[in-house]
Amino acid sequence: MTQAITTQAPEATGCRDRLSQRPDVLFCYGTLQFSAVLRALLGRVPQQSPASAPGYRAAALEGRVYPGLVAGTSADVASGLVLTDLSNEEWRILDAFEDARYELRELPLSNGEWGWAYIWPGGDVGVDDWDASEFEAQHLAAYAARCARLAPGLAAGRPKGE
Repeated sequence: MTQAITTQAPEATGCRDRLSQRPDVLFCYGTLQFSAVLRALLGRVPQQSPASAPGYRAAALEGRVYPGLVAGTSADVASGLVLTDLSNEEWRILDAFEDARYELRELPLSNGEWGWAYIWPGGDVGVDDWDASEFEAQHLAAYAARCARLAPGLAAGRPKGE
């Protein structure tokens, strides 16, 4: 059974409630797969292991360098990794980092276990899958530097305010 954690707009509620269900394992399929991004946001690289999400794909999003995890066909499998030792504070930082449009949802992984992932609800989804190698070659350095600039504010509980 897939469980979704919905978030009301921060402007309407004054807070985000996606973490109220106490997620544990985070499935990462995009920029959070890169050690440089995790180190910039959290100051460390959490424990991780390879994982994949059958029936999903990491879709390229129009006008963005990061992907969105979207439901695909039964033949689709989104590759990534799971972060297994995030503290509550690190969850809060990563949740603040993720776009408010994402839904935090529990989904089955190919290893038979469950993990939580930030699911893109639709709109601006390209036909192509996101290319991690292209991101690494063309955008990773600048993206990680941006994450490092955002990290102190996220740790202090401020929204990233793009």
